[in-house]
Amino acid sequence: MRRHFRMLAVGILGSVLLLALPASAMAGSNTTTCTEQLAAGSYGRVVVPEGATCLSEGPVSVHGGVYIGAGATFVLGGDEAQTATGTITGGVHATNPASVQIHFATIDGGIDIHGGSGPFGGPFEITWNAIEDNHINGAVTVEGYDGFWFGFIRNHVNGSVRMNNNVLEDEDANEYVTNTIHGSLQCEGNSPKPAVGDSEGSPNQVTGAETGQCEGL
Repeated sequence: MRRHFRMLAVGILGSVLLLALPASAMAGSNTTTCTEQLAAGSYGRVVVPEGATCLSEGPVSVHGGVYIGAGATFVLGGDEAQTATGTITGGVHATNPASVQIHFATIDGGIDIHGGSGPFGGPFEITWNAIEDNHINGAVTVEGYDGFWFGFIRNHVNGSVRMNNNVLEDEDANEYVTNTIHGSLQCEGNSPKPAVGDSEGSPNQVTGAETGQCEGL
């Protein structure tokens, strides 16, 4: 299933980067509104408005955080390239997004995702979160996501991780594996239950307590 997702994302990302206009900076502010392509470069705050799609191969340096609106999609990098995509200072914040996909980035300020927009729709026709191969300084909270699939894989986290009430469409969803977490790992109310799935990953290395559905994962 993850291979199918990668093919979808690579195809859409390539097409948009060829055709899209750059993101626009709001006059008199340090805020960039991204509705198509986020070109390589340095930014203040990046906002992906409701229903929009923001795609980037990086590298980017974001100094004021990334804010993702309802039904919006944010994609930074991919798991095929395996090259650094940049740094986000100020964290990643999303409320009812369609998809949040971040690969090979450094995120200072953690990740906070609440809610979702259902399993179908958006630029890929199905929705999924993929937080993979990142270095995250700060807590990670993903609660109430209701997309098609969600992977939290191969991240190094300096902070606690909470994955709660993520109810997804795919029977092989909720793959939280191969992470190094300097903090606790809490999982409750997720369906399906978090598992290795087809990621073929290894157990998480957690310095703090592992509780709920992620105990021993």
